[in-house]
Amino acid sequence: MSNKKPILAITMGDPAGIGPEIAVKAFSDSAVYNLCRPLLIGSAAIMSRIVKELNSRLKVNSINNVTEAGFQFGEIDVFNLEIHNPEDIKYGQISSTAGDIAFRSVVKAIELAKNGEVDGTVTNPINKKAINNAGHHFSGHTEIYAHYTNTPKYAMLLADEKLKVIHVSTHVSLRKACDLVQKERILDVVQILNEGLKKLGINSPRIGVAGLNPHAGDEGLFGDEEIKEIIPAVKEANERGFIVEGPIPPDTLYALAAGGKFDGCVAMYHDQGHIPFKLMGFVWDDDIGKMKSVKGVNITLGLPIIRTSVDHGTAFEIAGKGIASPEALLYAINYAVKLYNN
Repeated sequence: MSNKKPILAITMGDPAGIGPEIAVKAFSDSAVYNLCRPLLIGSAAIMSRIVKELNSRLKVNSINNVTEAGFQFGEIDVFNLEIHNPEDIKYGQISSTAGDIAFRSVVKAIELAKNGEVDGTVTNPINKKAINNAGHHFSGHTEIYAHYTNTPKYAMLLADEKLKVIHVSTHVSLRKACDLVQKERILDVVQILNEGLKKLGINSPRIGVAGLNPHAGDEGLFGDEEIKEIIPAVKEANERGFIVEGPIPPDTLYALAAGGKFDGCVAMYHDQGHIPFKLMGFVWDDDIGKMKSVKGVNITLGLPIIRTSVDHGTAFEIAGKGIASPEALLYAINYAVKLYNN
């Protein structure tokens, strides 16, 4: 375990959303500087505007090289990326200008990590349509990271204290997701999860694998993916020395994991993992008309670099109102440090 505080590249996210706001709020927390040396990747001009709108006392330090960062509490070091026509960016509106700066921030963070200039990366939310409108044709952060690190085998892990869920497939249609439930992919994901959980400090991970169909297929009554693909994958995973159980009916697996039976779960597709995870970590307060809690971290496992992220979107509906919570970003920073230390 390293005693050196890691340098973390934290991306600005889409400036039409809440990313810059929660970044300012996170950089205003002295506890962050006790954990790491944070560096914001994005537009210094936009961050200066946000600081002013929030009446923050932070000073924006615009830099062009990591070596210029002071990492002093009270300042926000911004690795500055030039942006043309920032006035085109309006809160809550999709624009190619916002998508482009958000995308370039992610690519720069990856570049700095690959070059060893930073020790890990943390991402704020982007808008997928905005980055595609800007000409960058990716379906999300995970795919951007895989492309720019040349990583063929990777997976998305959602993590909080009680529940950790990895996915066999993510940003594809539900129809296609069923076709991607294949033995070799499941085995890869189990291995990636096992290694990831160890990096989070769990020495002998216990893994539960979800079925695809209701009742995990009920012995072939409701589909044969469990019989043909999932059961053989679980069997071989155990033969390889992993501690794996399944397929377990999806409506049961997550309750068992949250209660402590499993250290991690394998979901077969995006919403099968995201819905139970967010049900535990996202708390809506109808009296105040906003989320009271937004817990959860998105980690891309299998990469040669560290990447954690908030597990929420750009929240266009509240952007610019100054009410966004930095809770998820603070969690993401904590998890990046944990991965670095292990």
